[in-house]
Amino acid sequence: MIRENALEIFLTGVEVVKPGHFIPGHILINGNELLAGDQTIHLDKIGKVYVAAVGKASSAMAEETEKILQQKISDGLVITKYGHALPLNSCRTIESGHPIPDENSLKGGEAMISFFKKTNKGDLIILLVSGGASALMADAPPACTLTDIQITGQLLLDCGADIEEINTIRKHLSAIKGGQLMQYTQATVVALILSDAPGDDLSVIASGLTAPDNTTFEDAWKIIEKYRLQEELPVEVRTHLLSGRQGSIPDTPKSGSPIFQNVHNTLVATNRHALDAAARKAVELGYRTTILYPALSGEADEKAREFTEVLLRERKQGPVCVLWGGESTVTMKSKGKGGRNQQFALAALNYLKKEETIKEVSFALLAGGTDGTDGPTDAAGAIITRQSLEKAADLQISPEAYLGGNDSYHFFEKTGDLIKTGPTQTNVMDLIVGLID
Repeated sequence: MIRENALEIFLTGVEVVKPGHFIPGHILINGNELLAGDQTIHLDKIGKVYVAAVGKASSAMAEETEKILQQKISDGLVITKYGHALPLNSCRTIESGHPIPDENSLKGGEAMISFFKKTNKGDLIILLVSGGASALMADAPPACTLTDIQITGQLLLDCGADIEEINTIRKHLSAIKGGQLMQYTQATVVALILSDAPGDDLSVIASGLTAPDNTTFEDAWKIIEKYRLQEELPVEVRTHLLSGRQGSIPDTPKSGSPIFQNVHNTLVATNRHALDAAARKAVELGYRTTILYPALSGEADEKAREFTEVLLRERKQGPVCVLWGGESTVTMKSKGKGGRNQQFALAALNYLKKEETIKEVSFALLAGGTDGTDGPTDAAGAIITRQSLEKAADLQISPEAYLGGNDSYHFFEKTGDLIKTGPTQTNVMDLIVGLID
């Protein structure tokens, strides 16, 4: 039962941040007025209405928007991950690669630029943004190839860089990201943004398509130096970043740039919304509930140990639920299969198997991506219980050995502890749920 409770708490958190719950609260037709984000727009005072959407939740966000605006939409474009597209009436869809961009990602970037360019002053673009957009809609500096961008992206993922660091590099290898998309239109842009970034920083989410960028080429190069990637970078990428650092290439637009004068950004859902809903469900199920702060960040192995230590301390207070939201990182030491949530769960299991007292209690720990995807796998994450320890012992498989090989997926595949939800059509980072009865 405790396993089912953990899963129910997780899914409750995911459900509340789906577009069907938040879009109707941010797009509304009231007579001759359109309420979009924090803007009230008189329909007879605008030209055409366009809908553009990019990210893992973009199809569902566009679907809900179409239900409200219906025939008022002149044209629409959606860019989403393979397997995430939904049937739409006014919007054409491009599916592309994530977390590493592919040829379709480049097509998506070109299509979005063309889409923005065809709009006019007086028109309205409702831009629906969600996590994953940085890879799903891509471009490259003039001298760089798609392969250069792919290699750079993989290097950053493998070295354990966090999302803010990765997106700083992405913004400085792009003419779309870091607020630069706004240079292609004079229309009014209302951006409804689903946050997948710690601190809900608009300049980080989706690499800041509509927000001023406070990072520089100098910041980007410091990240390359921090992870000692100078010699591993493709030559043209290194040349581009160094040219920008020297001032030969204009930096991304900053606060005060005129390209942002017609942009209105609104956060529509965040990890905190999911955490609060999960906490309410846990209380309803009879657990004394604690949400950990600050947000989860850092190496999955280390953070899993910290989380389990808190969970074990809290168990003295009766049935307890500990929740944590955010996004950990994994420094790849091997070429196994998994994701940060599976790595987190396996690290927690490896820690708990050394605790003799854990054999006396019923526990569950779930680590899952709210988007339904954990790394390059078909799982959202994994859930561990006392039975996981027993299965591992019966199968004679070592959590520690699989951890060292970054091969958490195959460990949990053997124990039957993978969580597979399929695409959830949302994305607000990860949820960690710990229960002890």
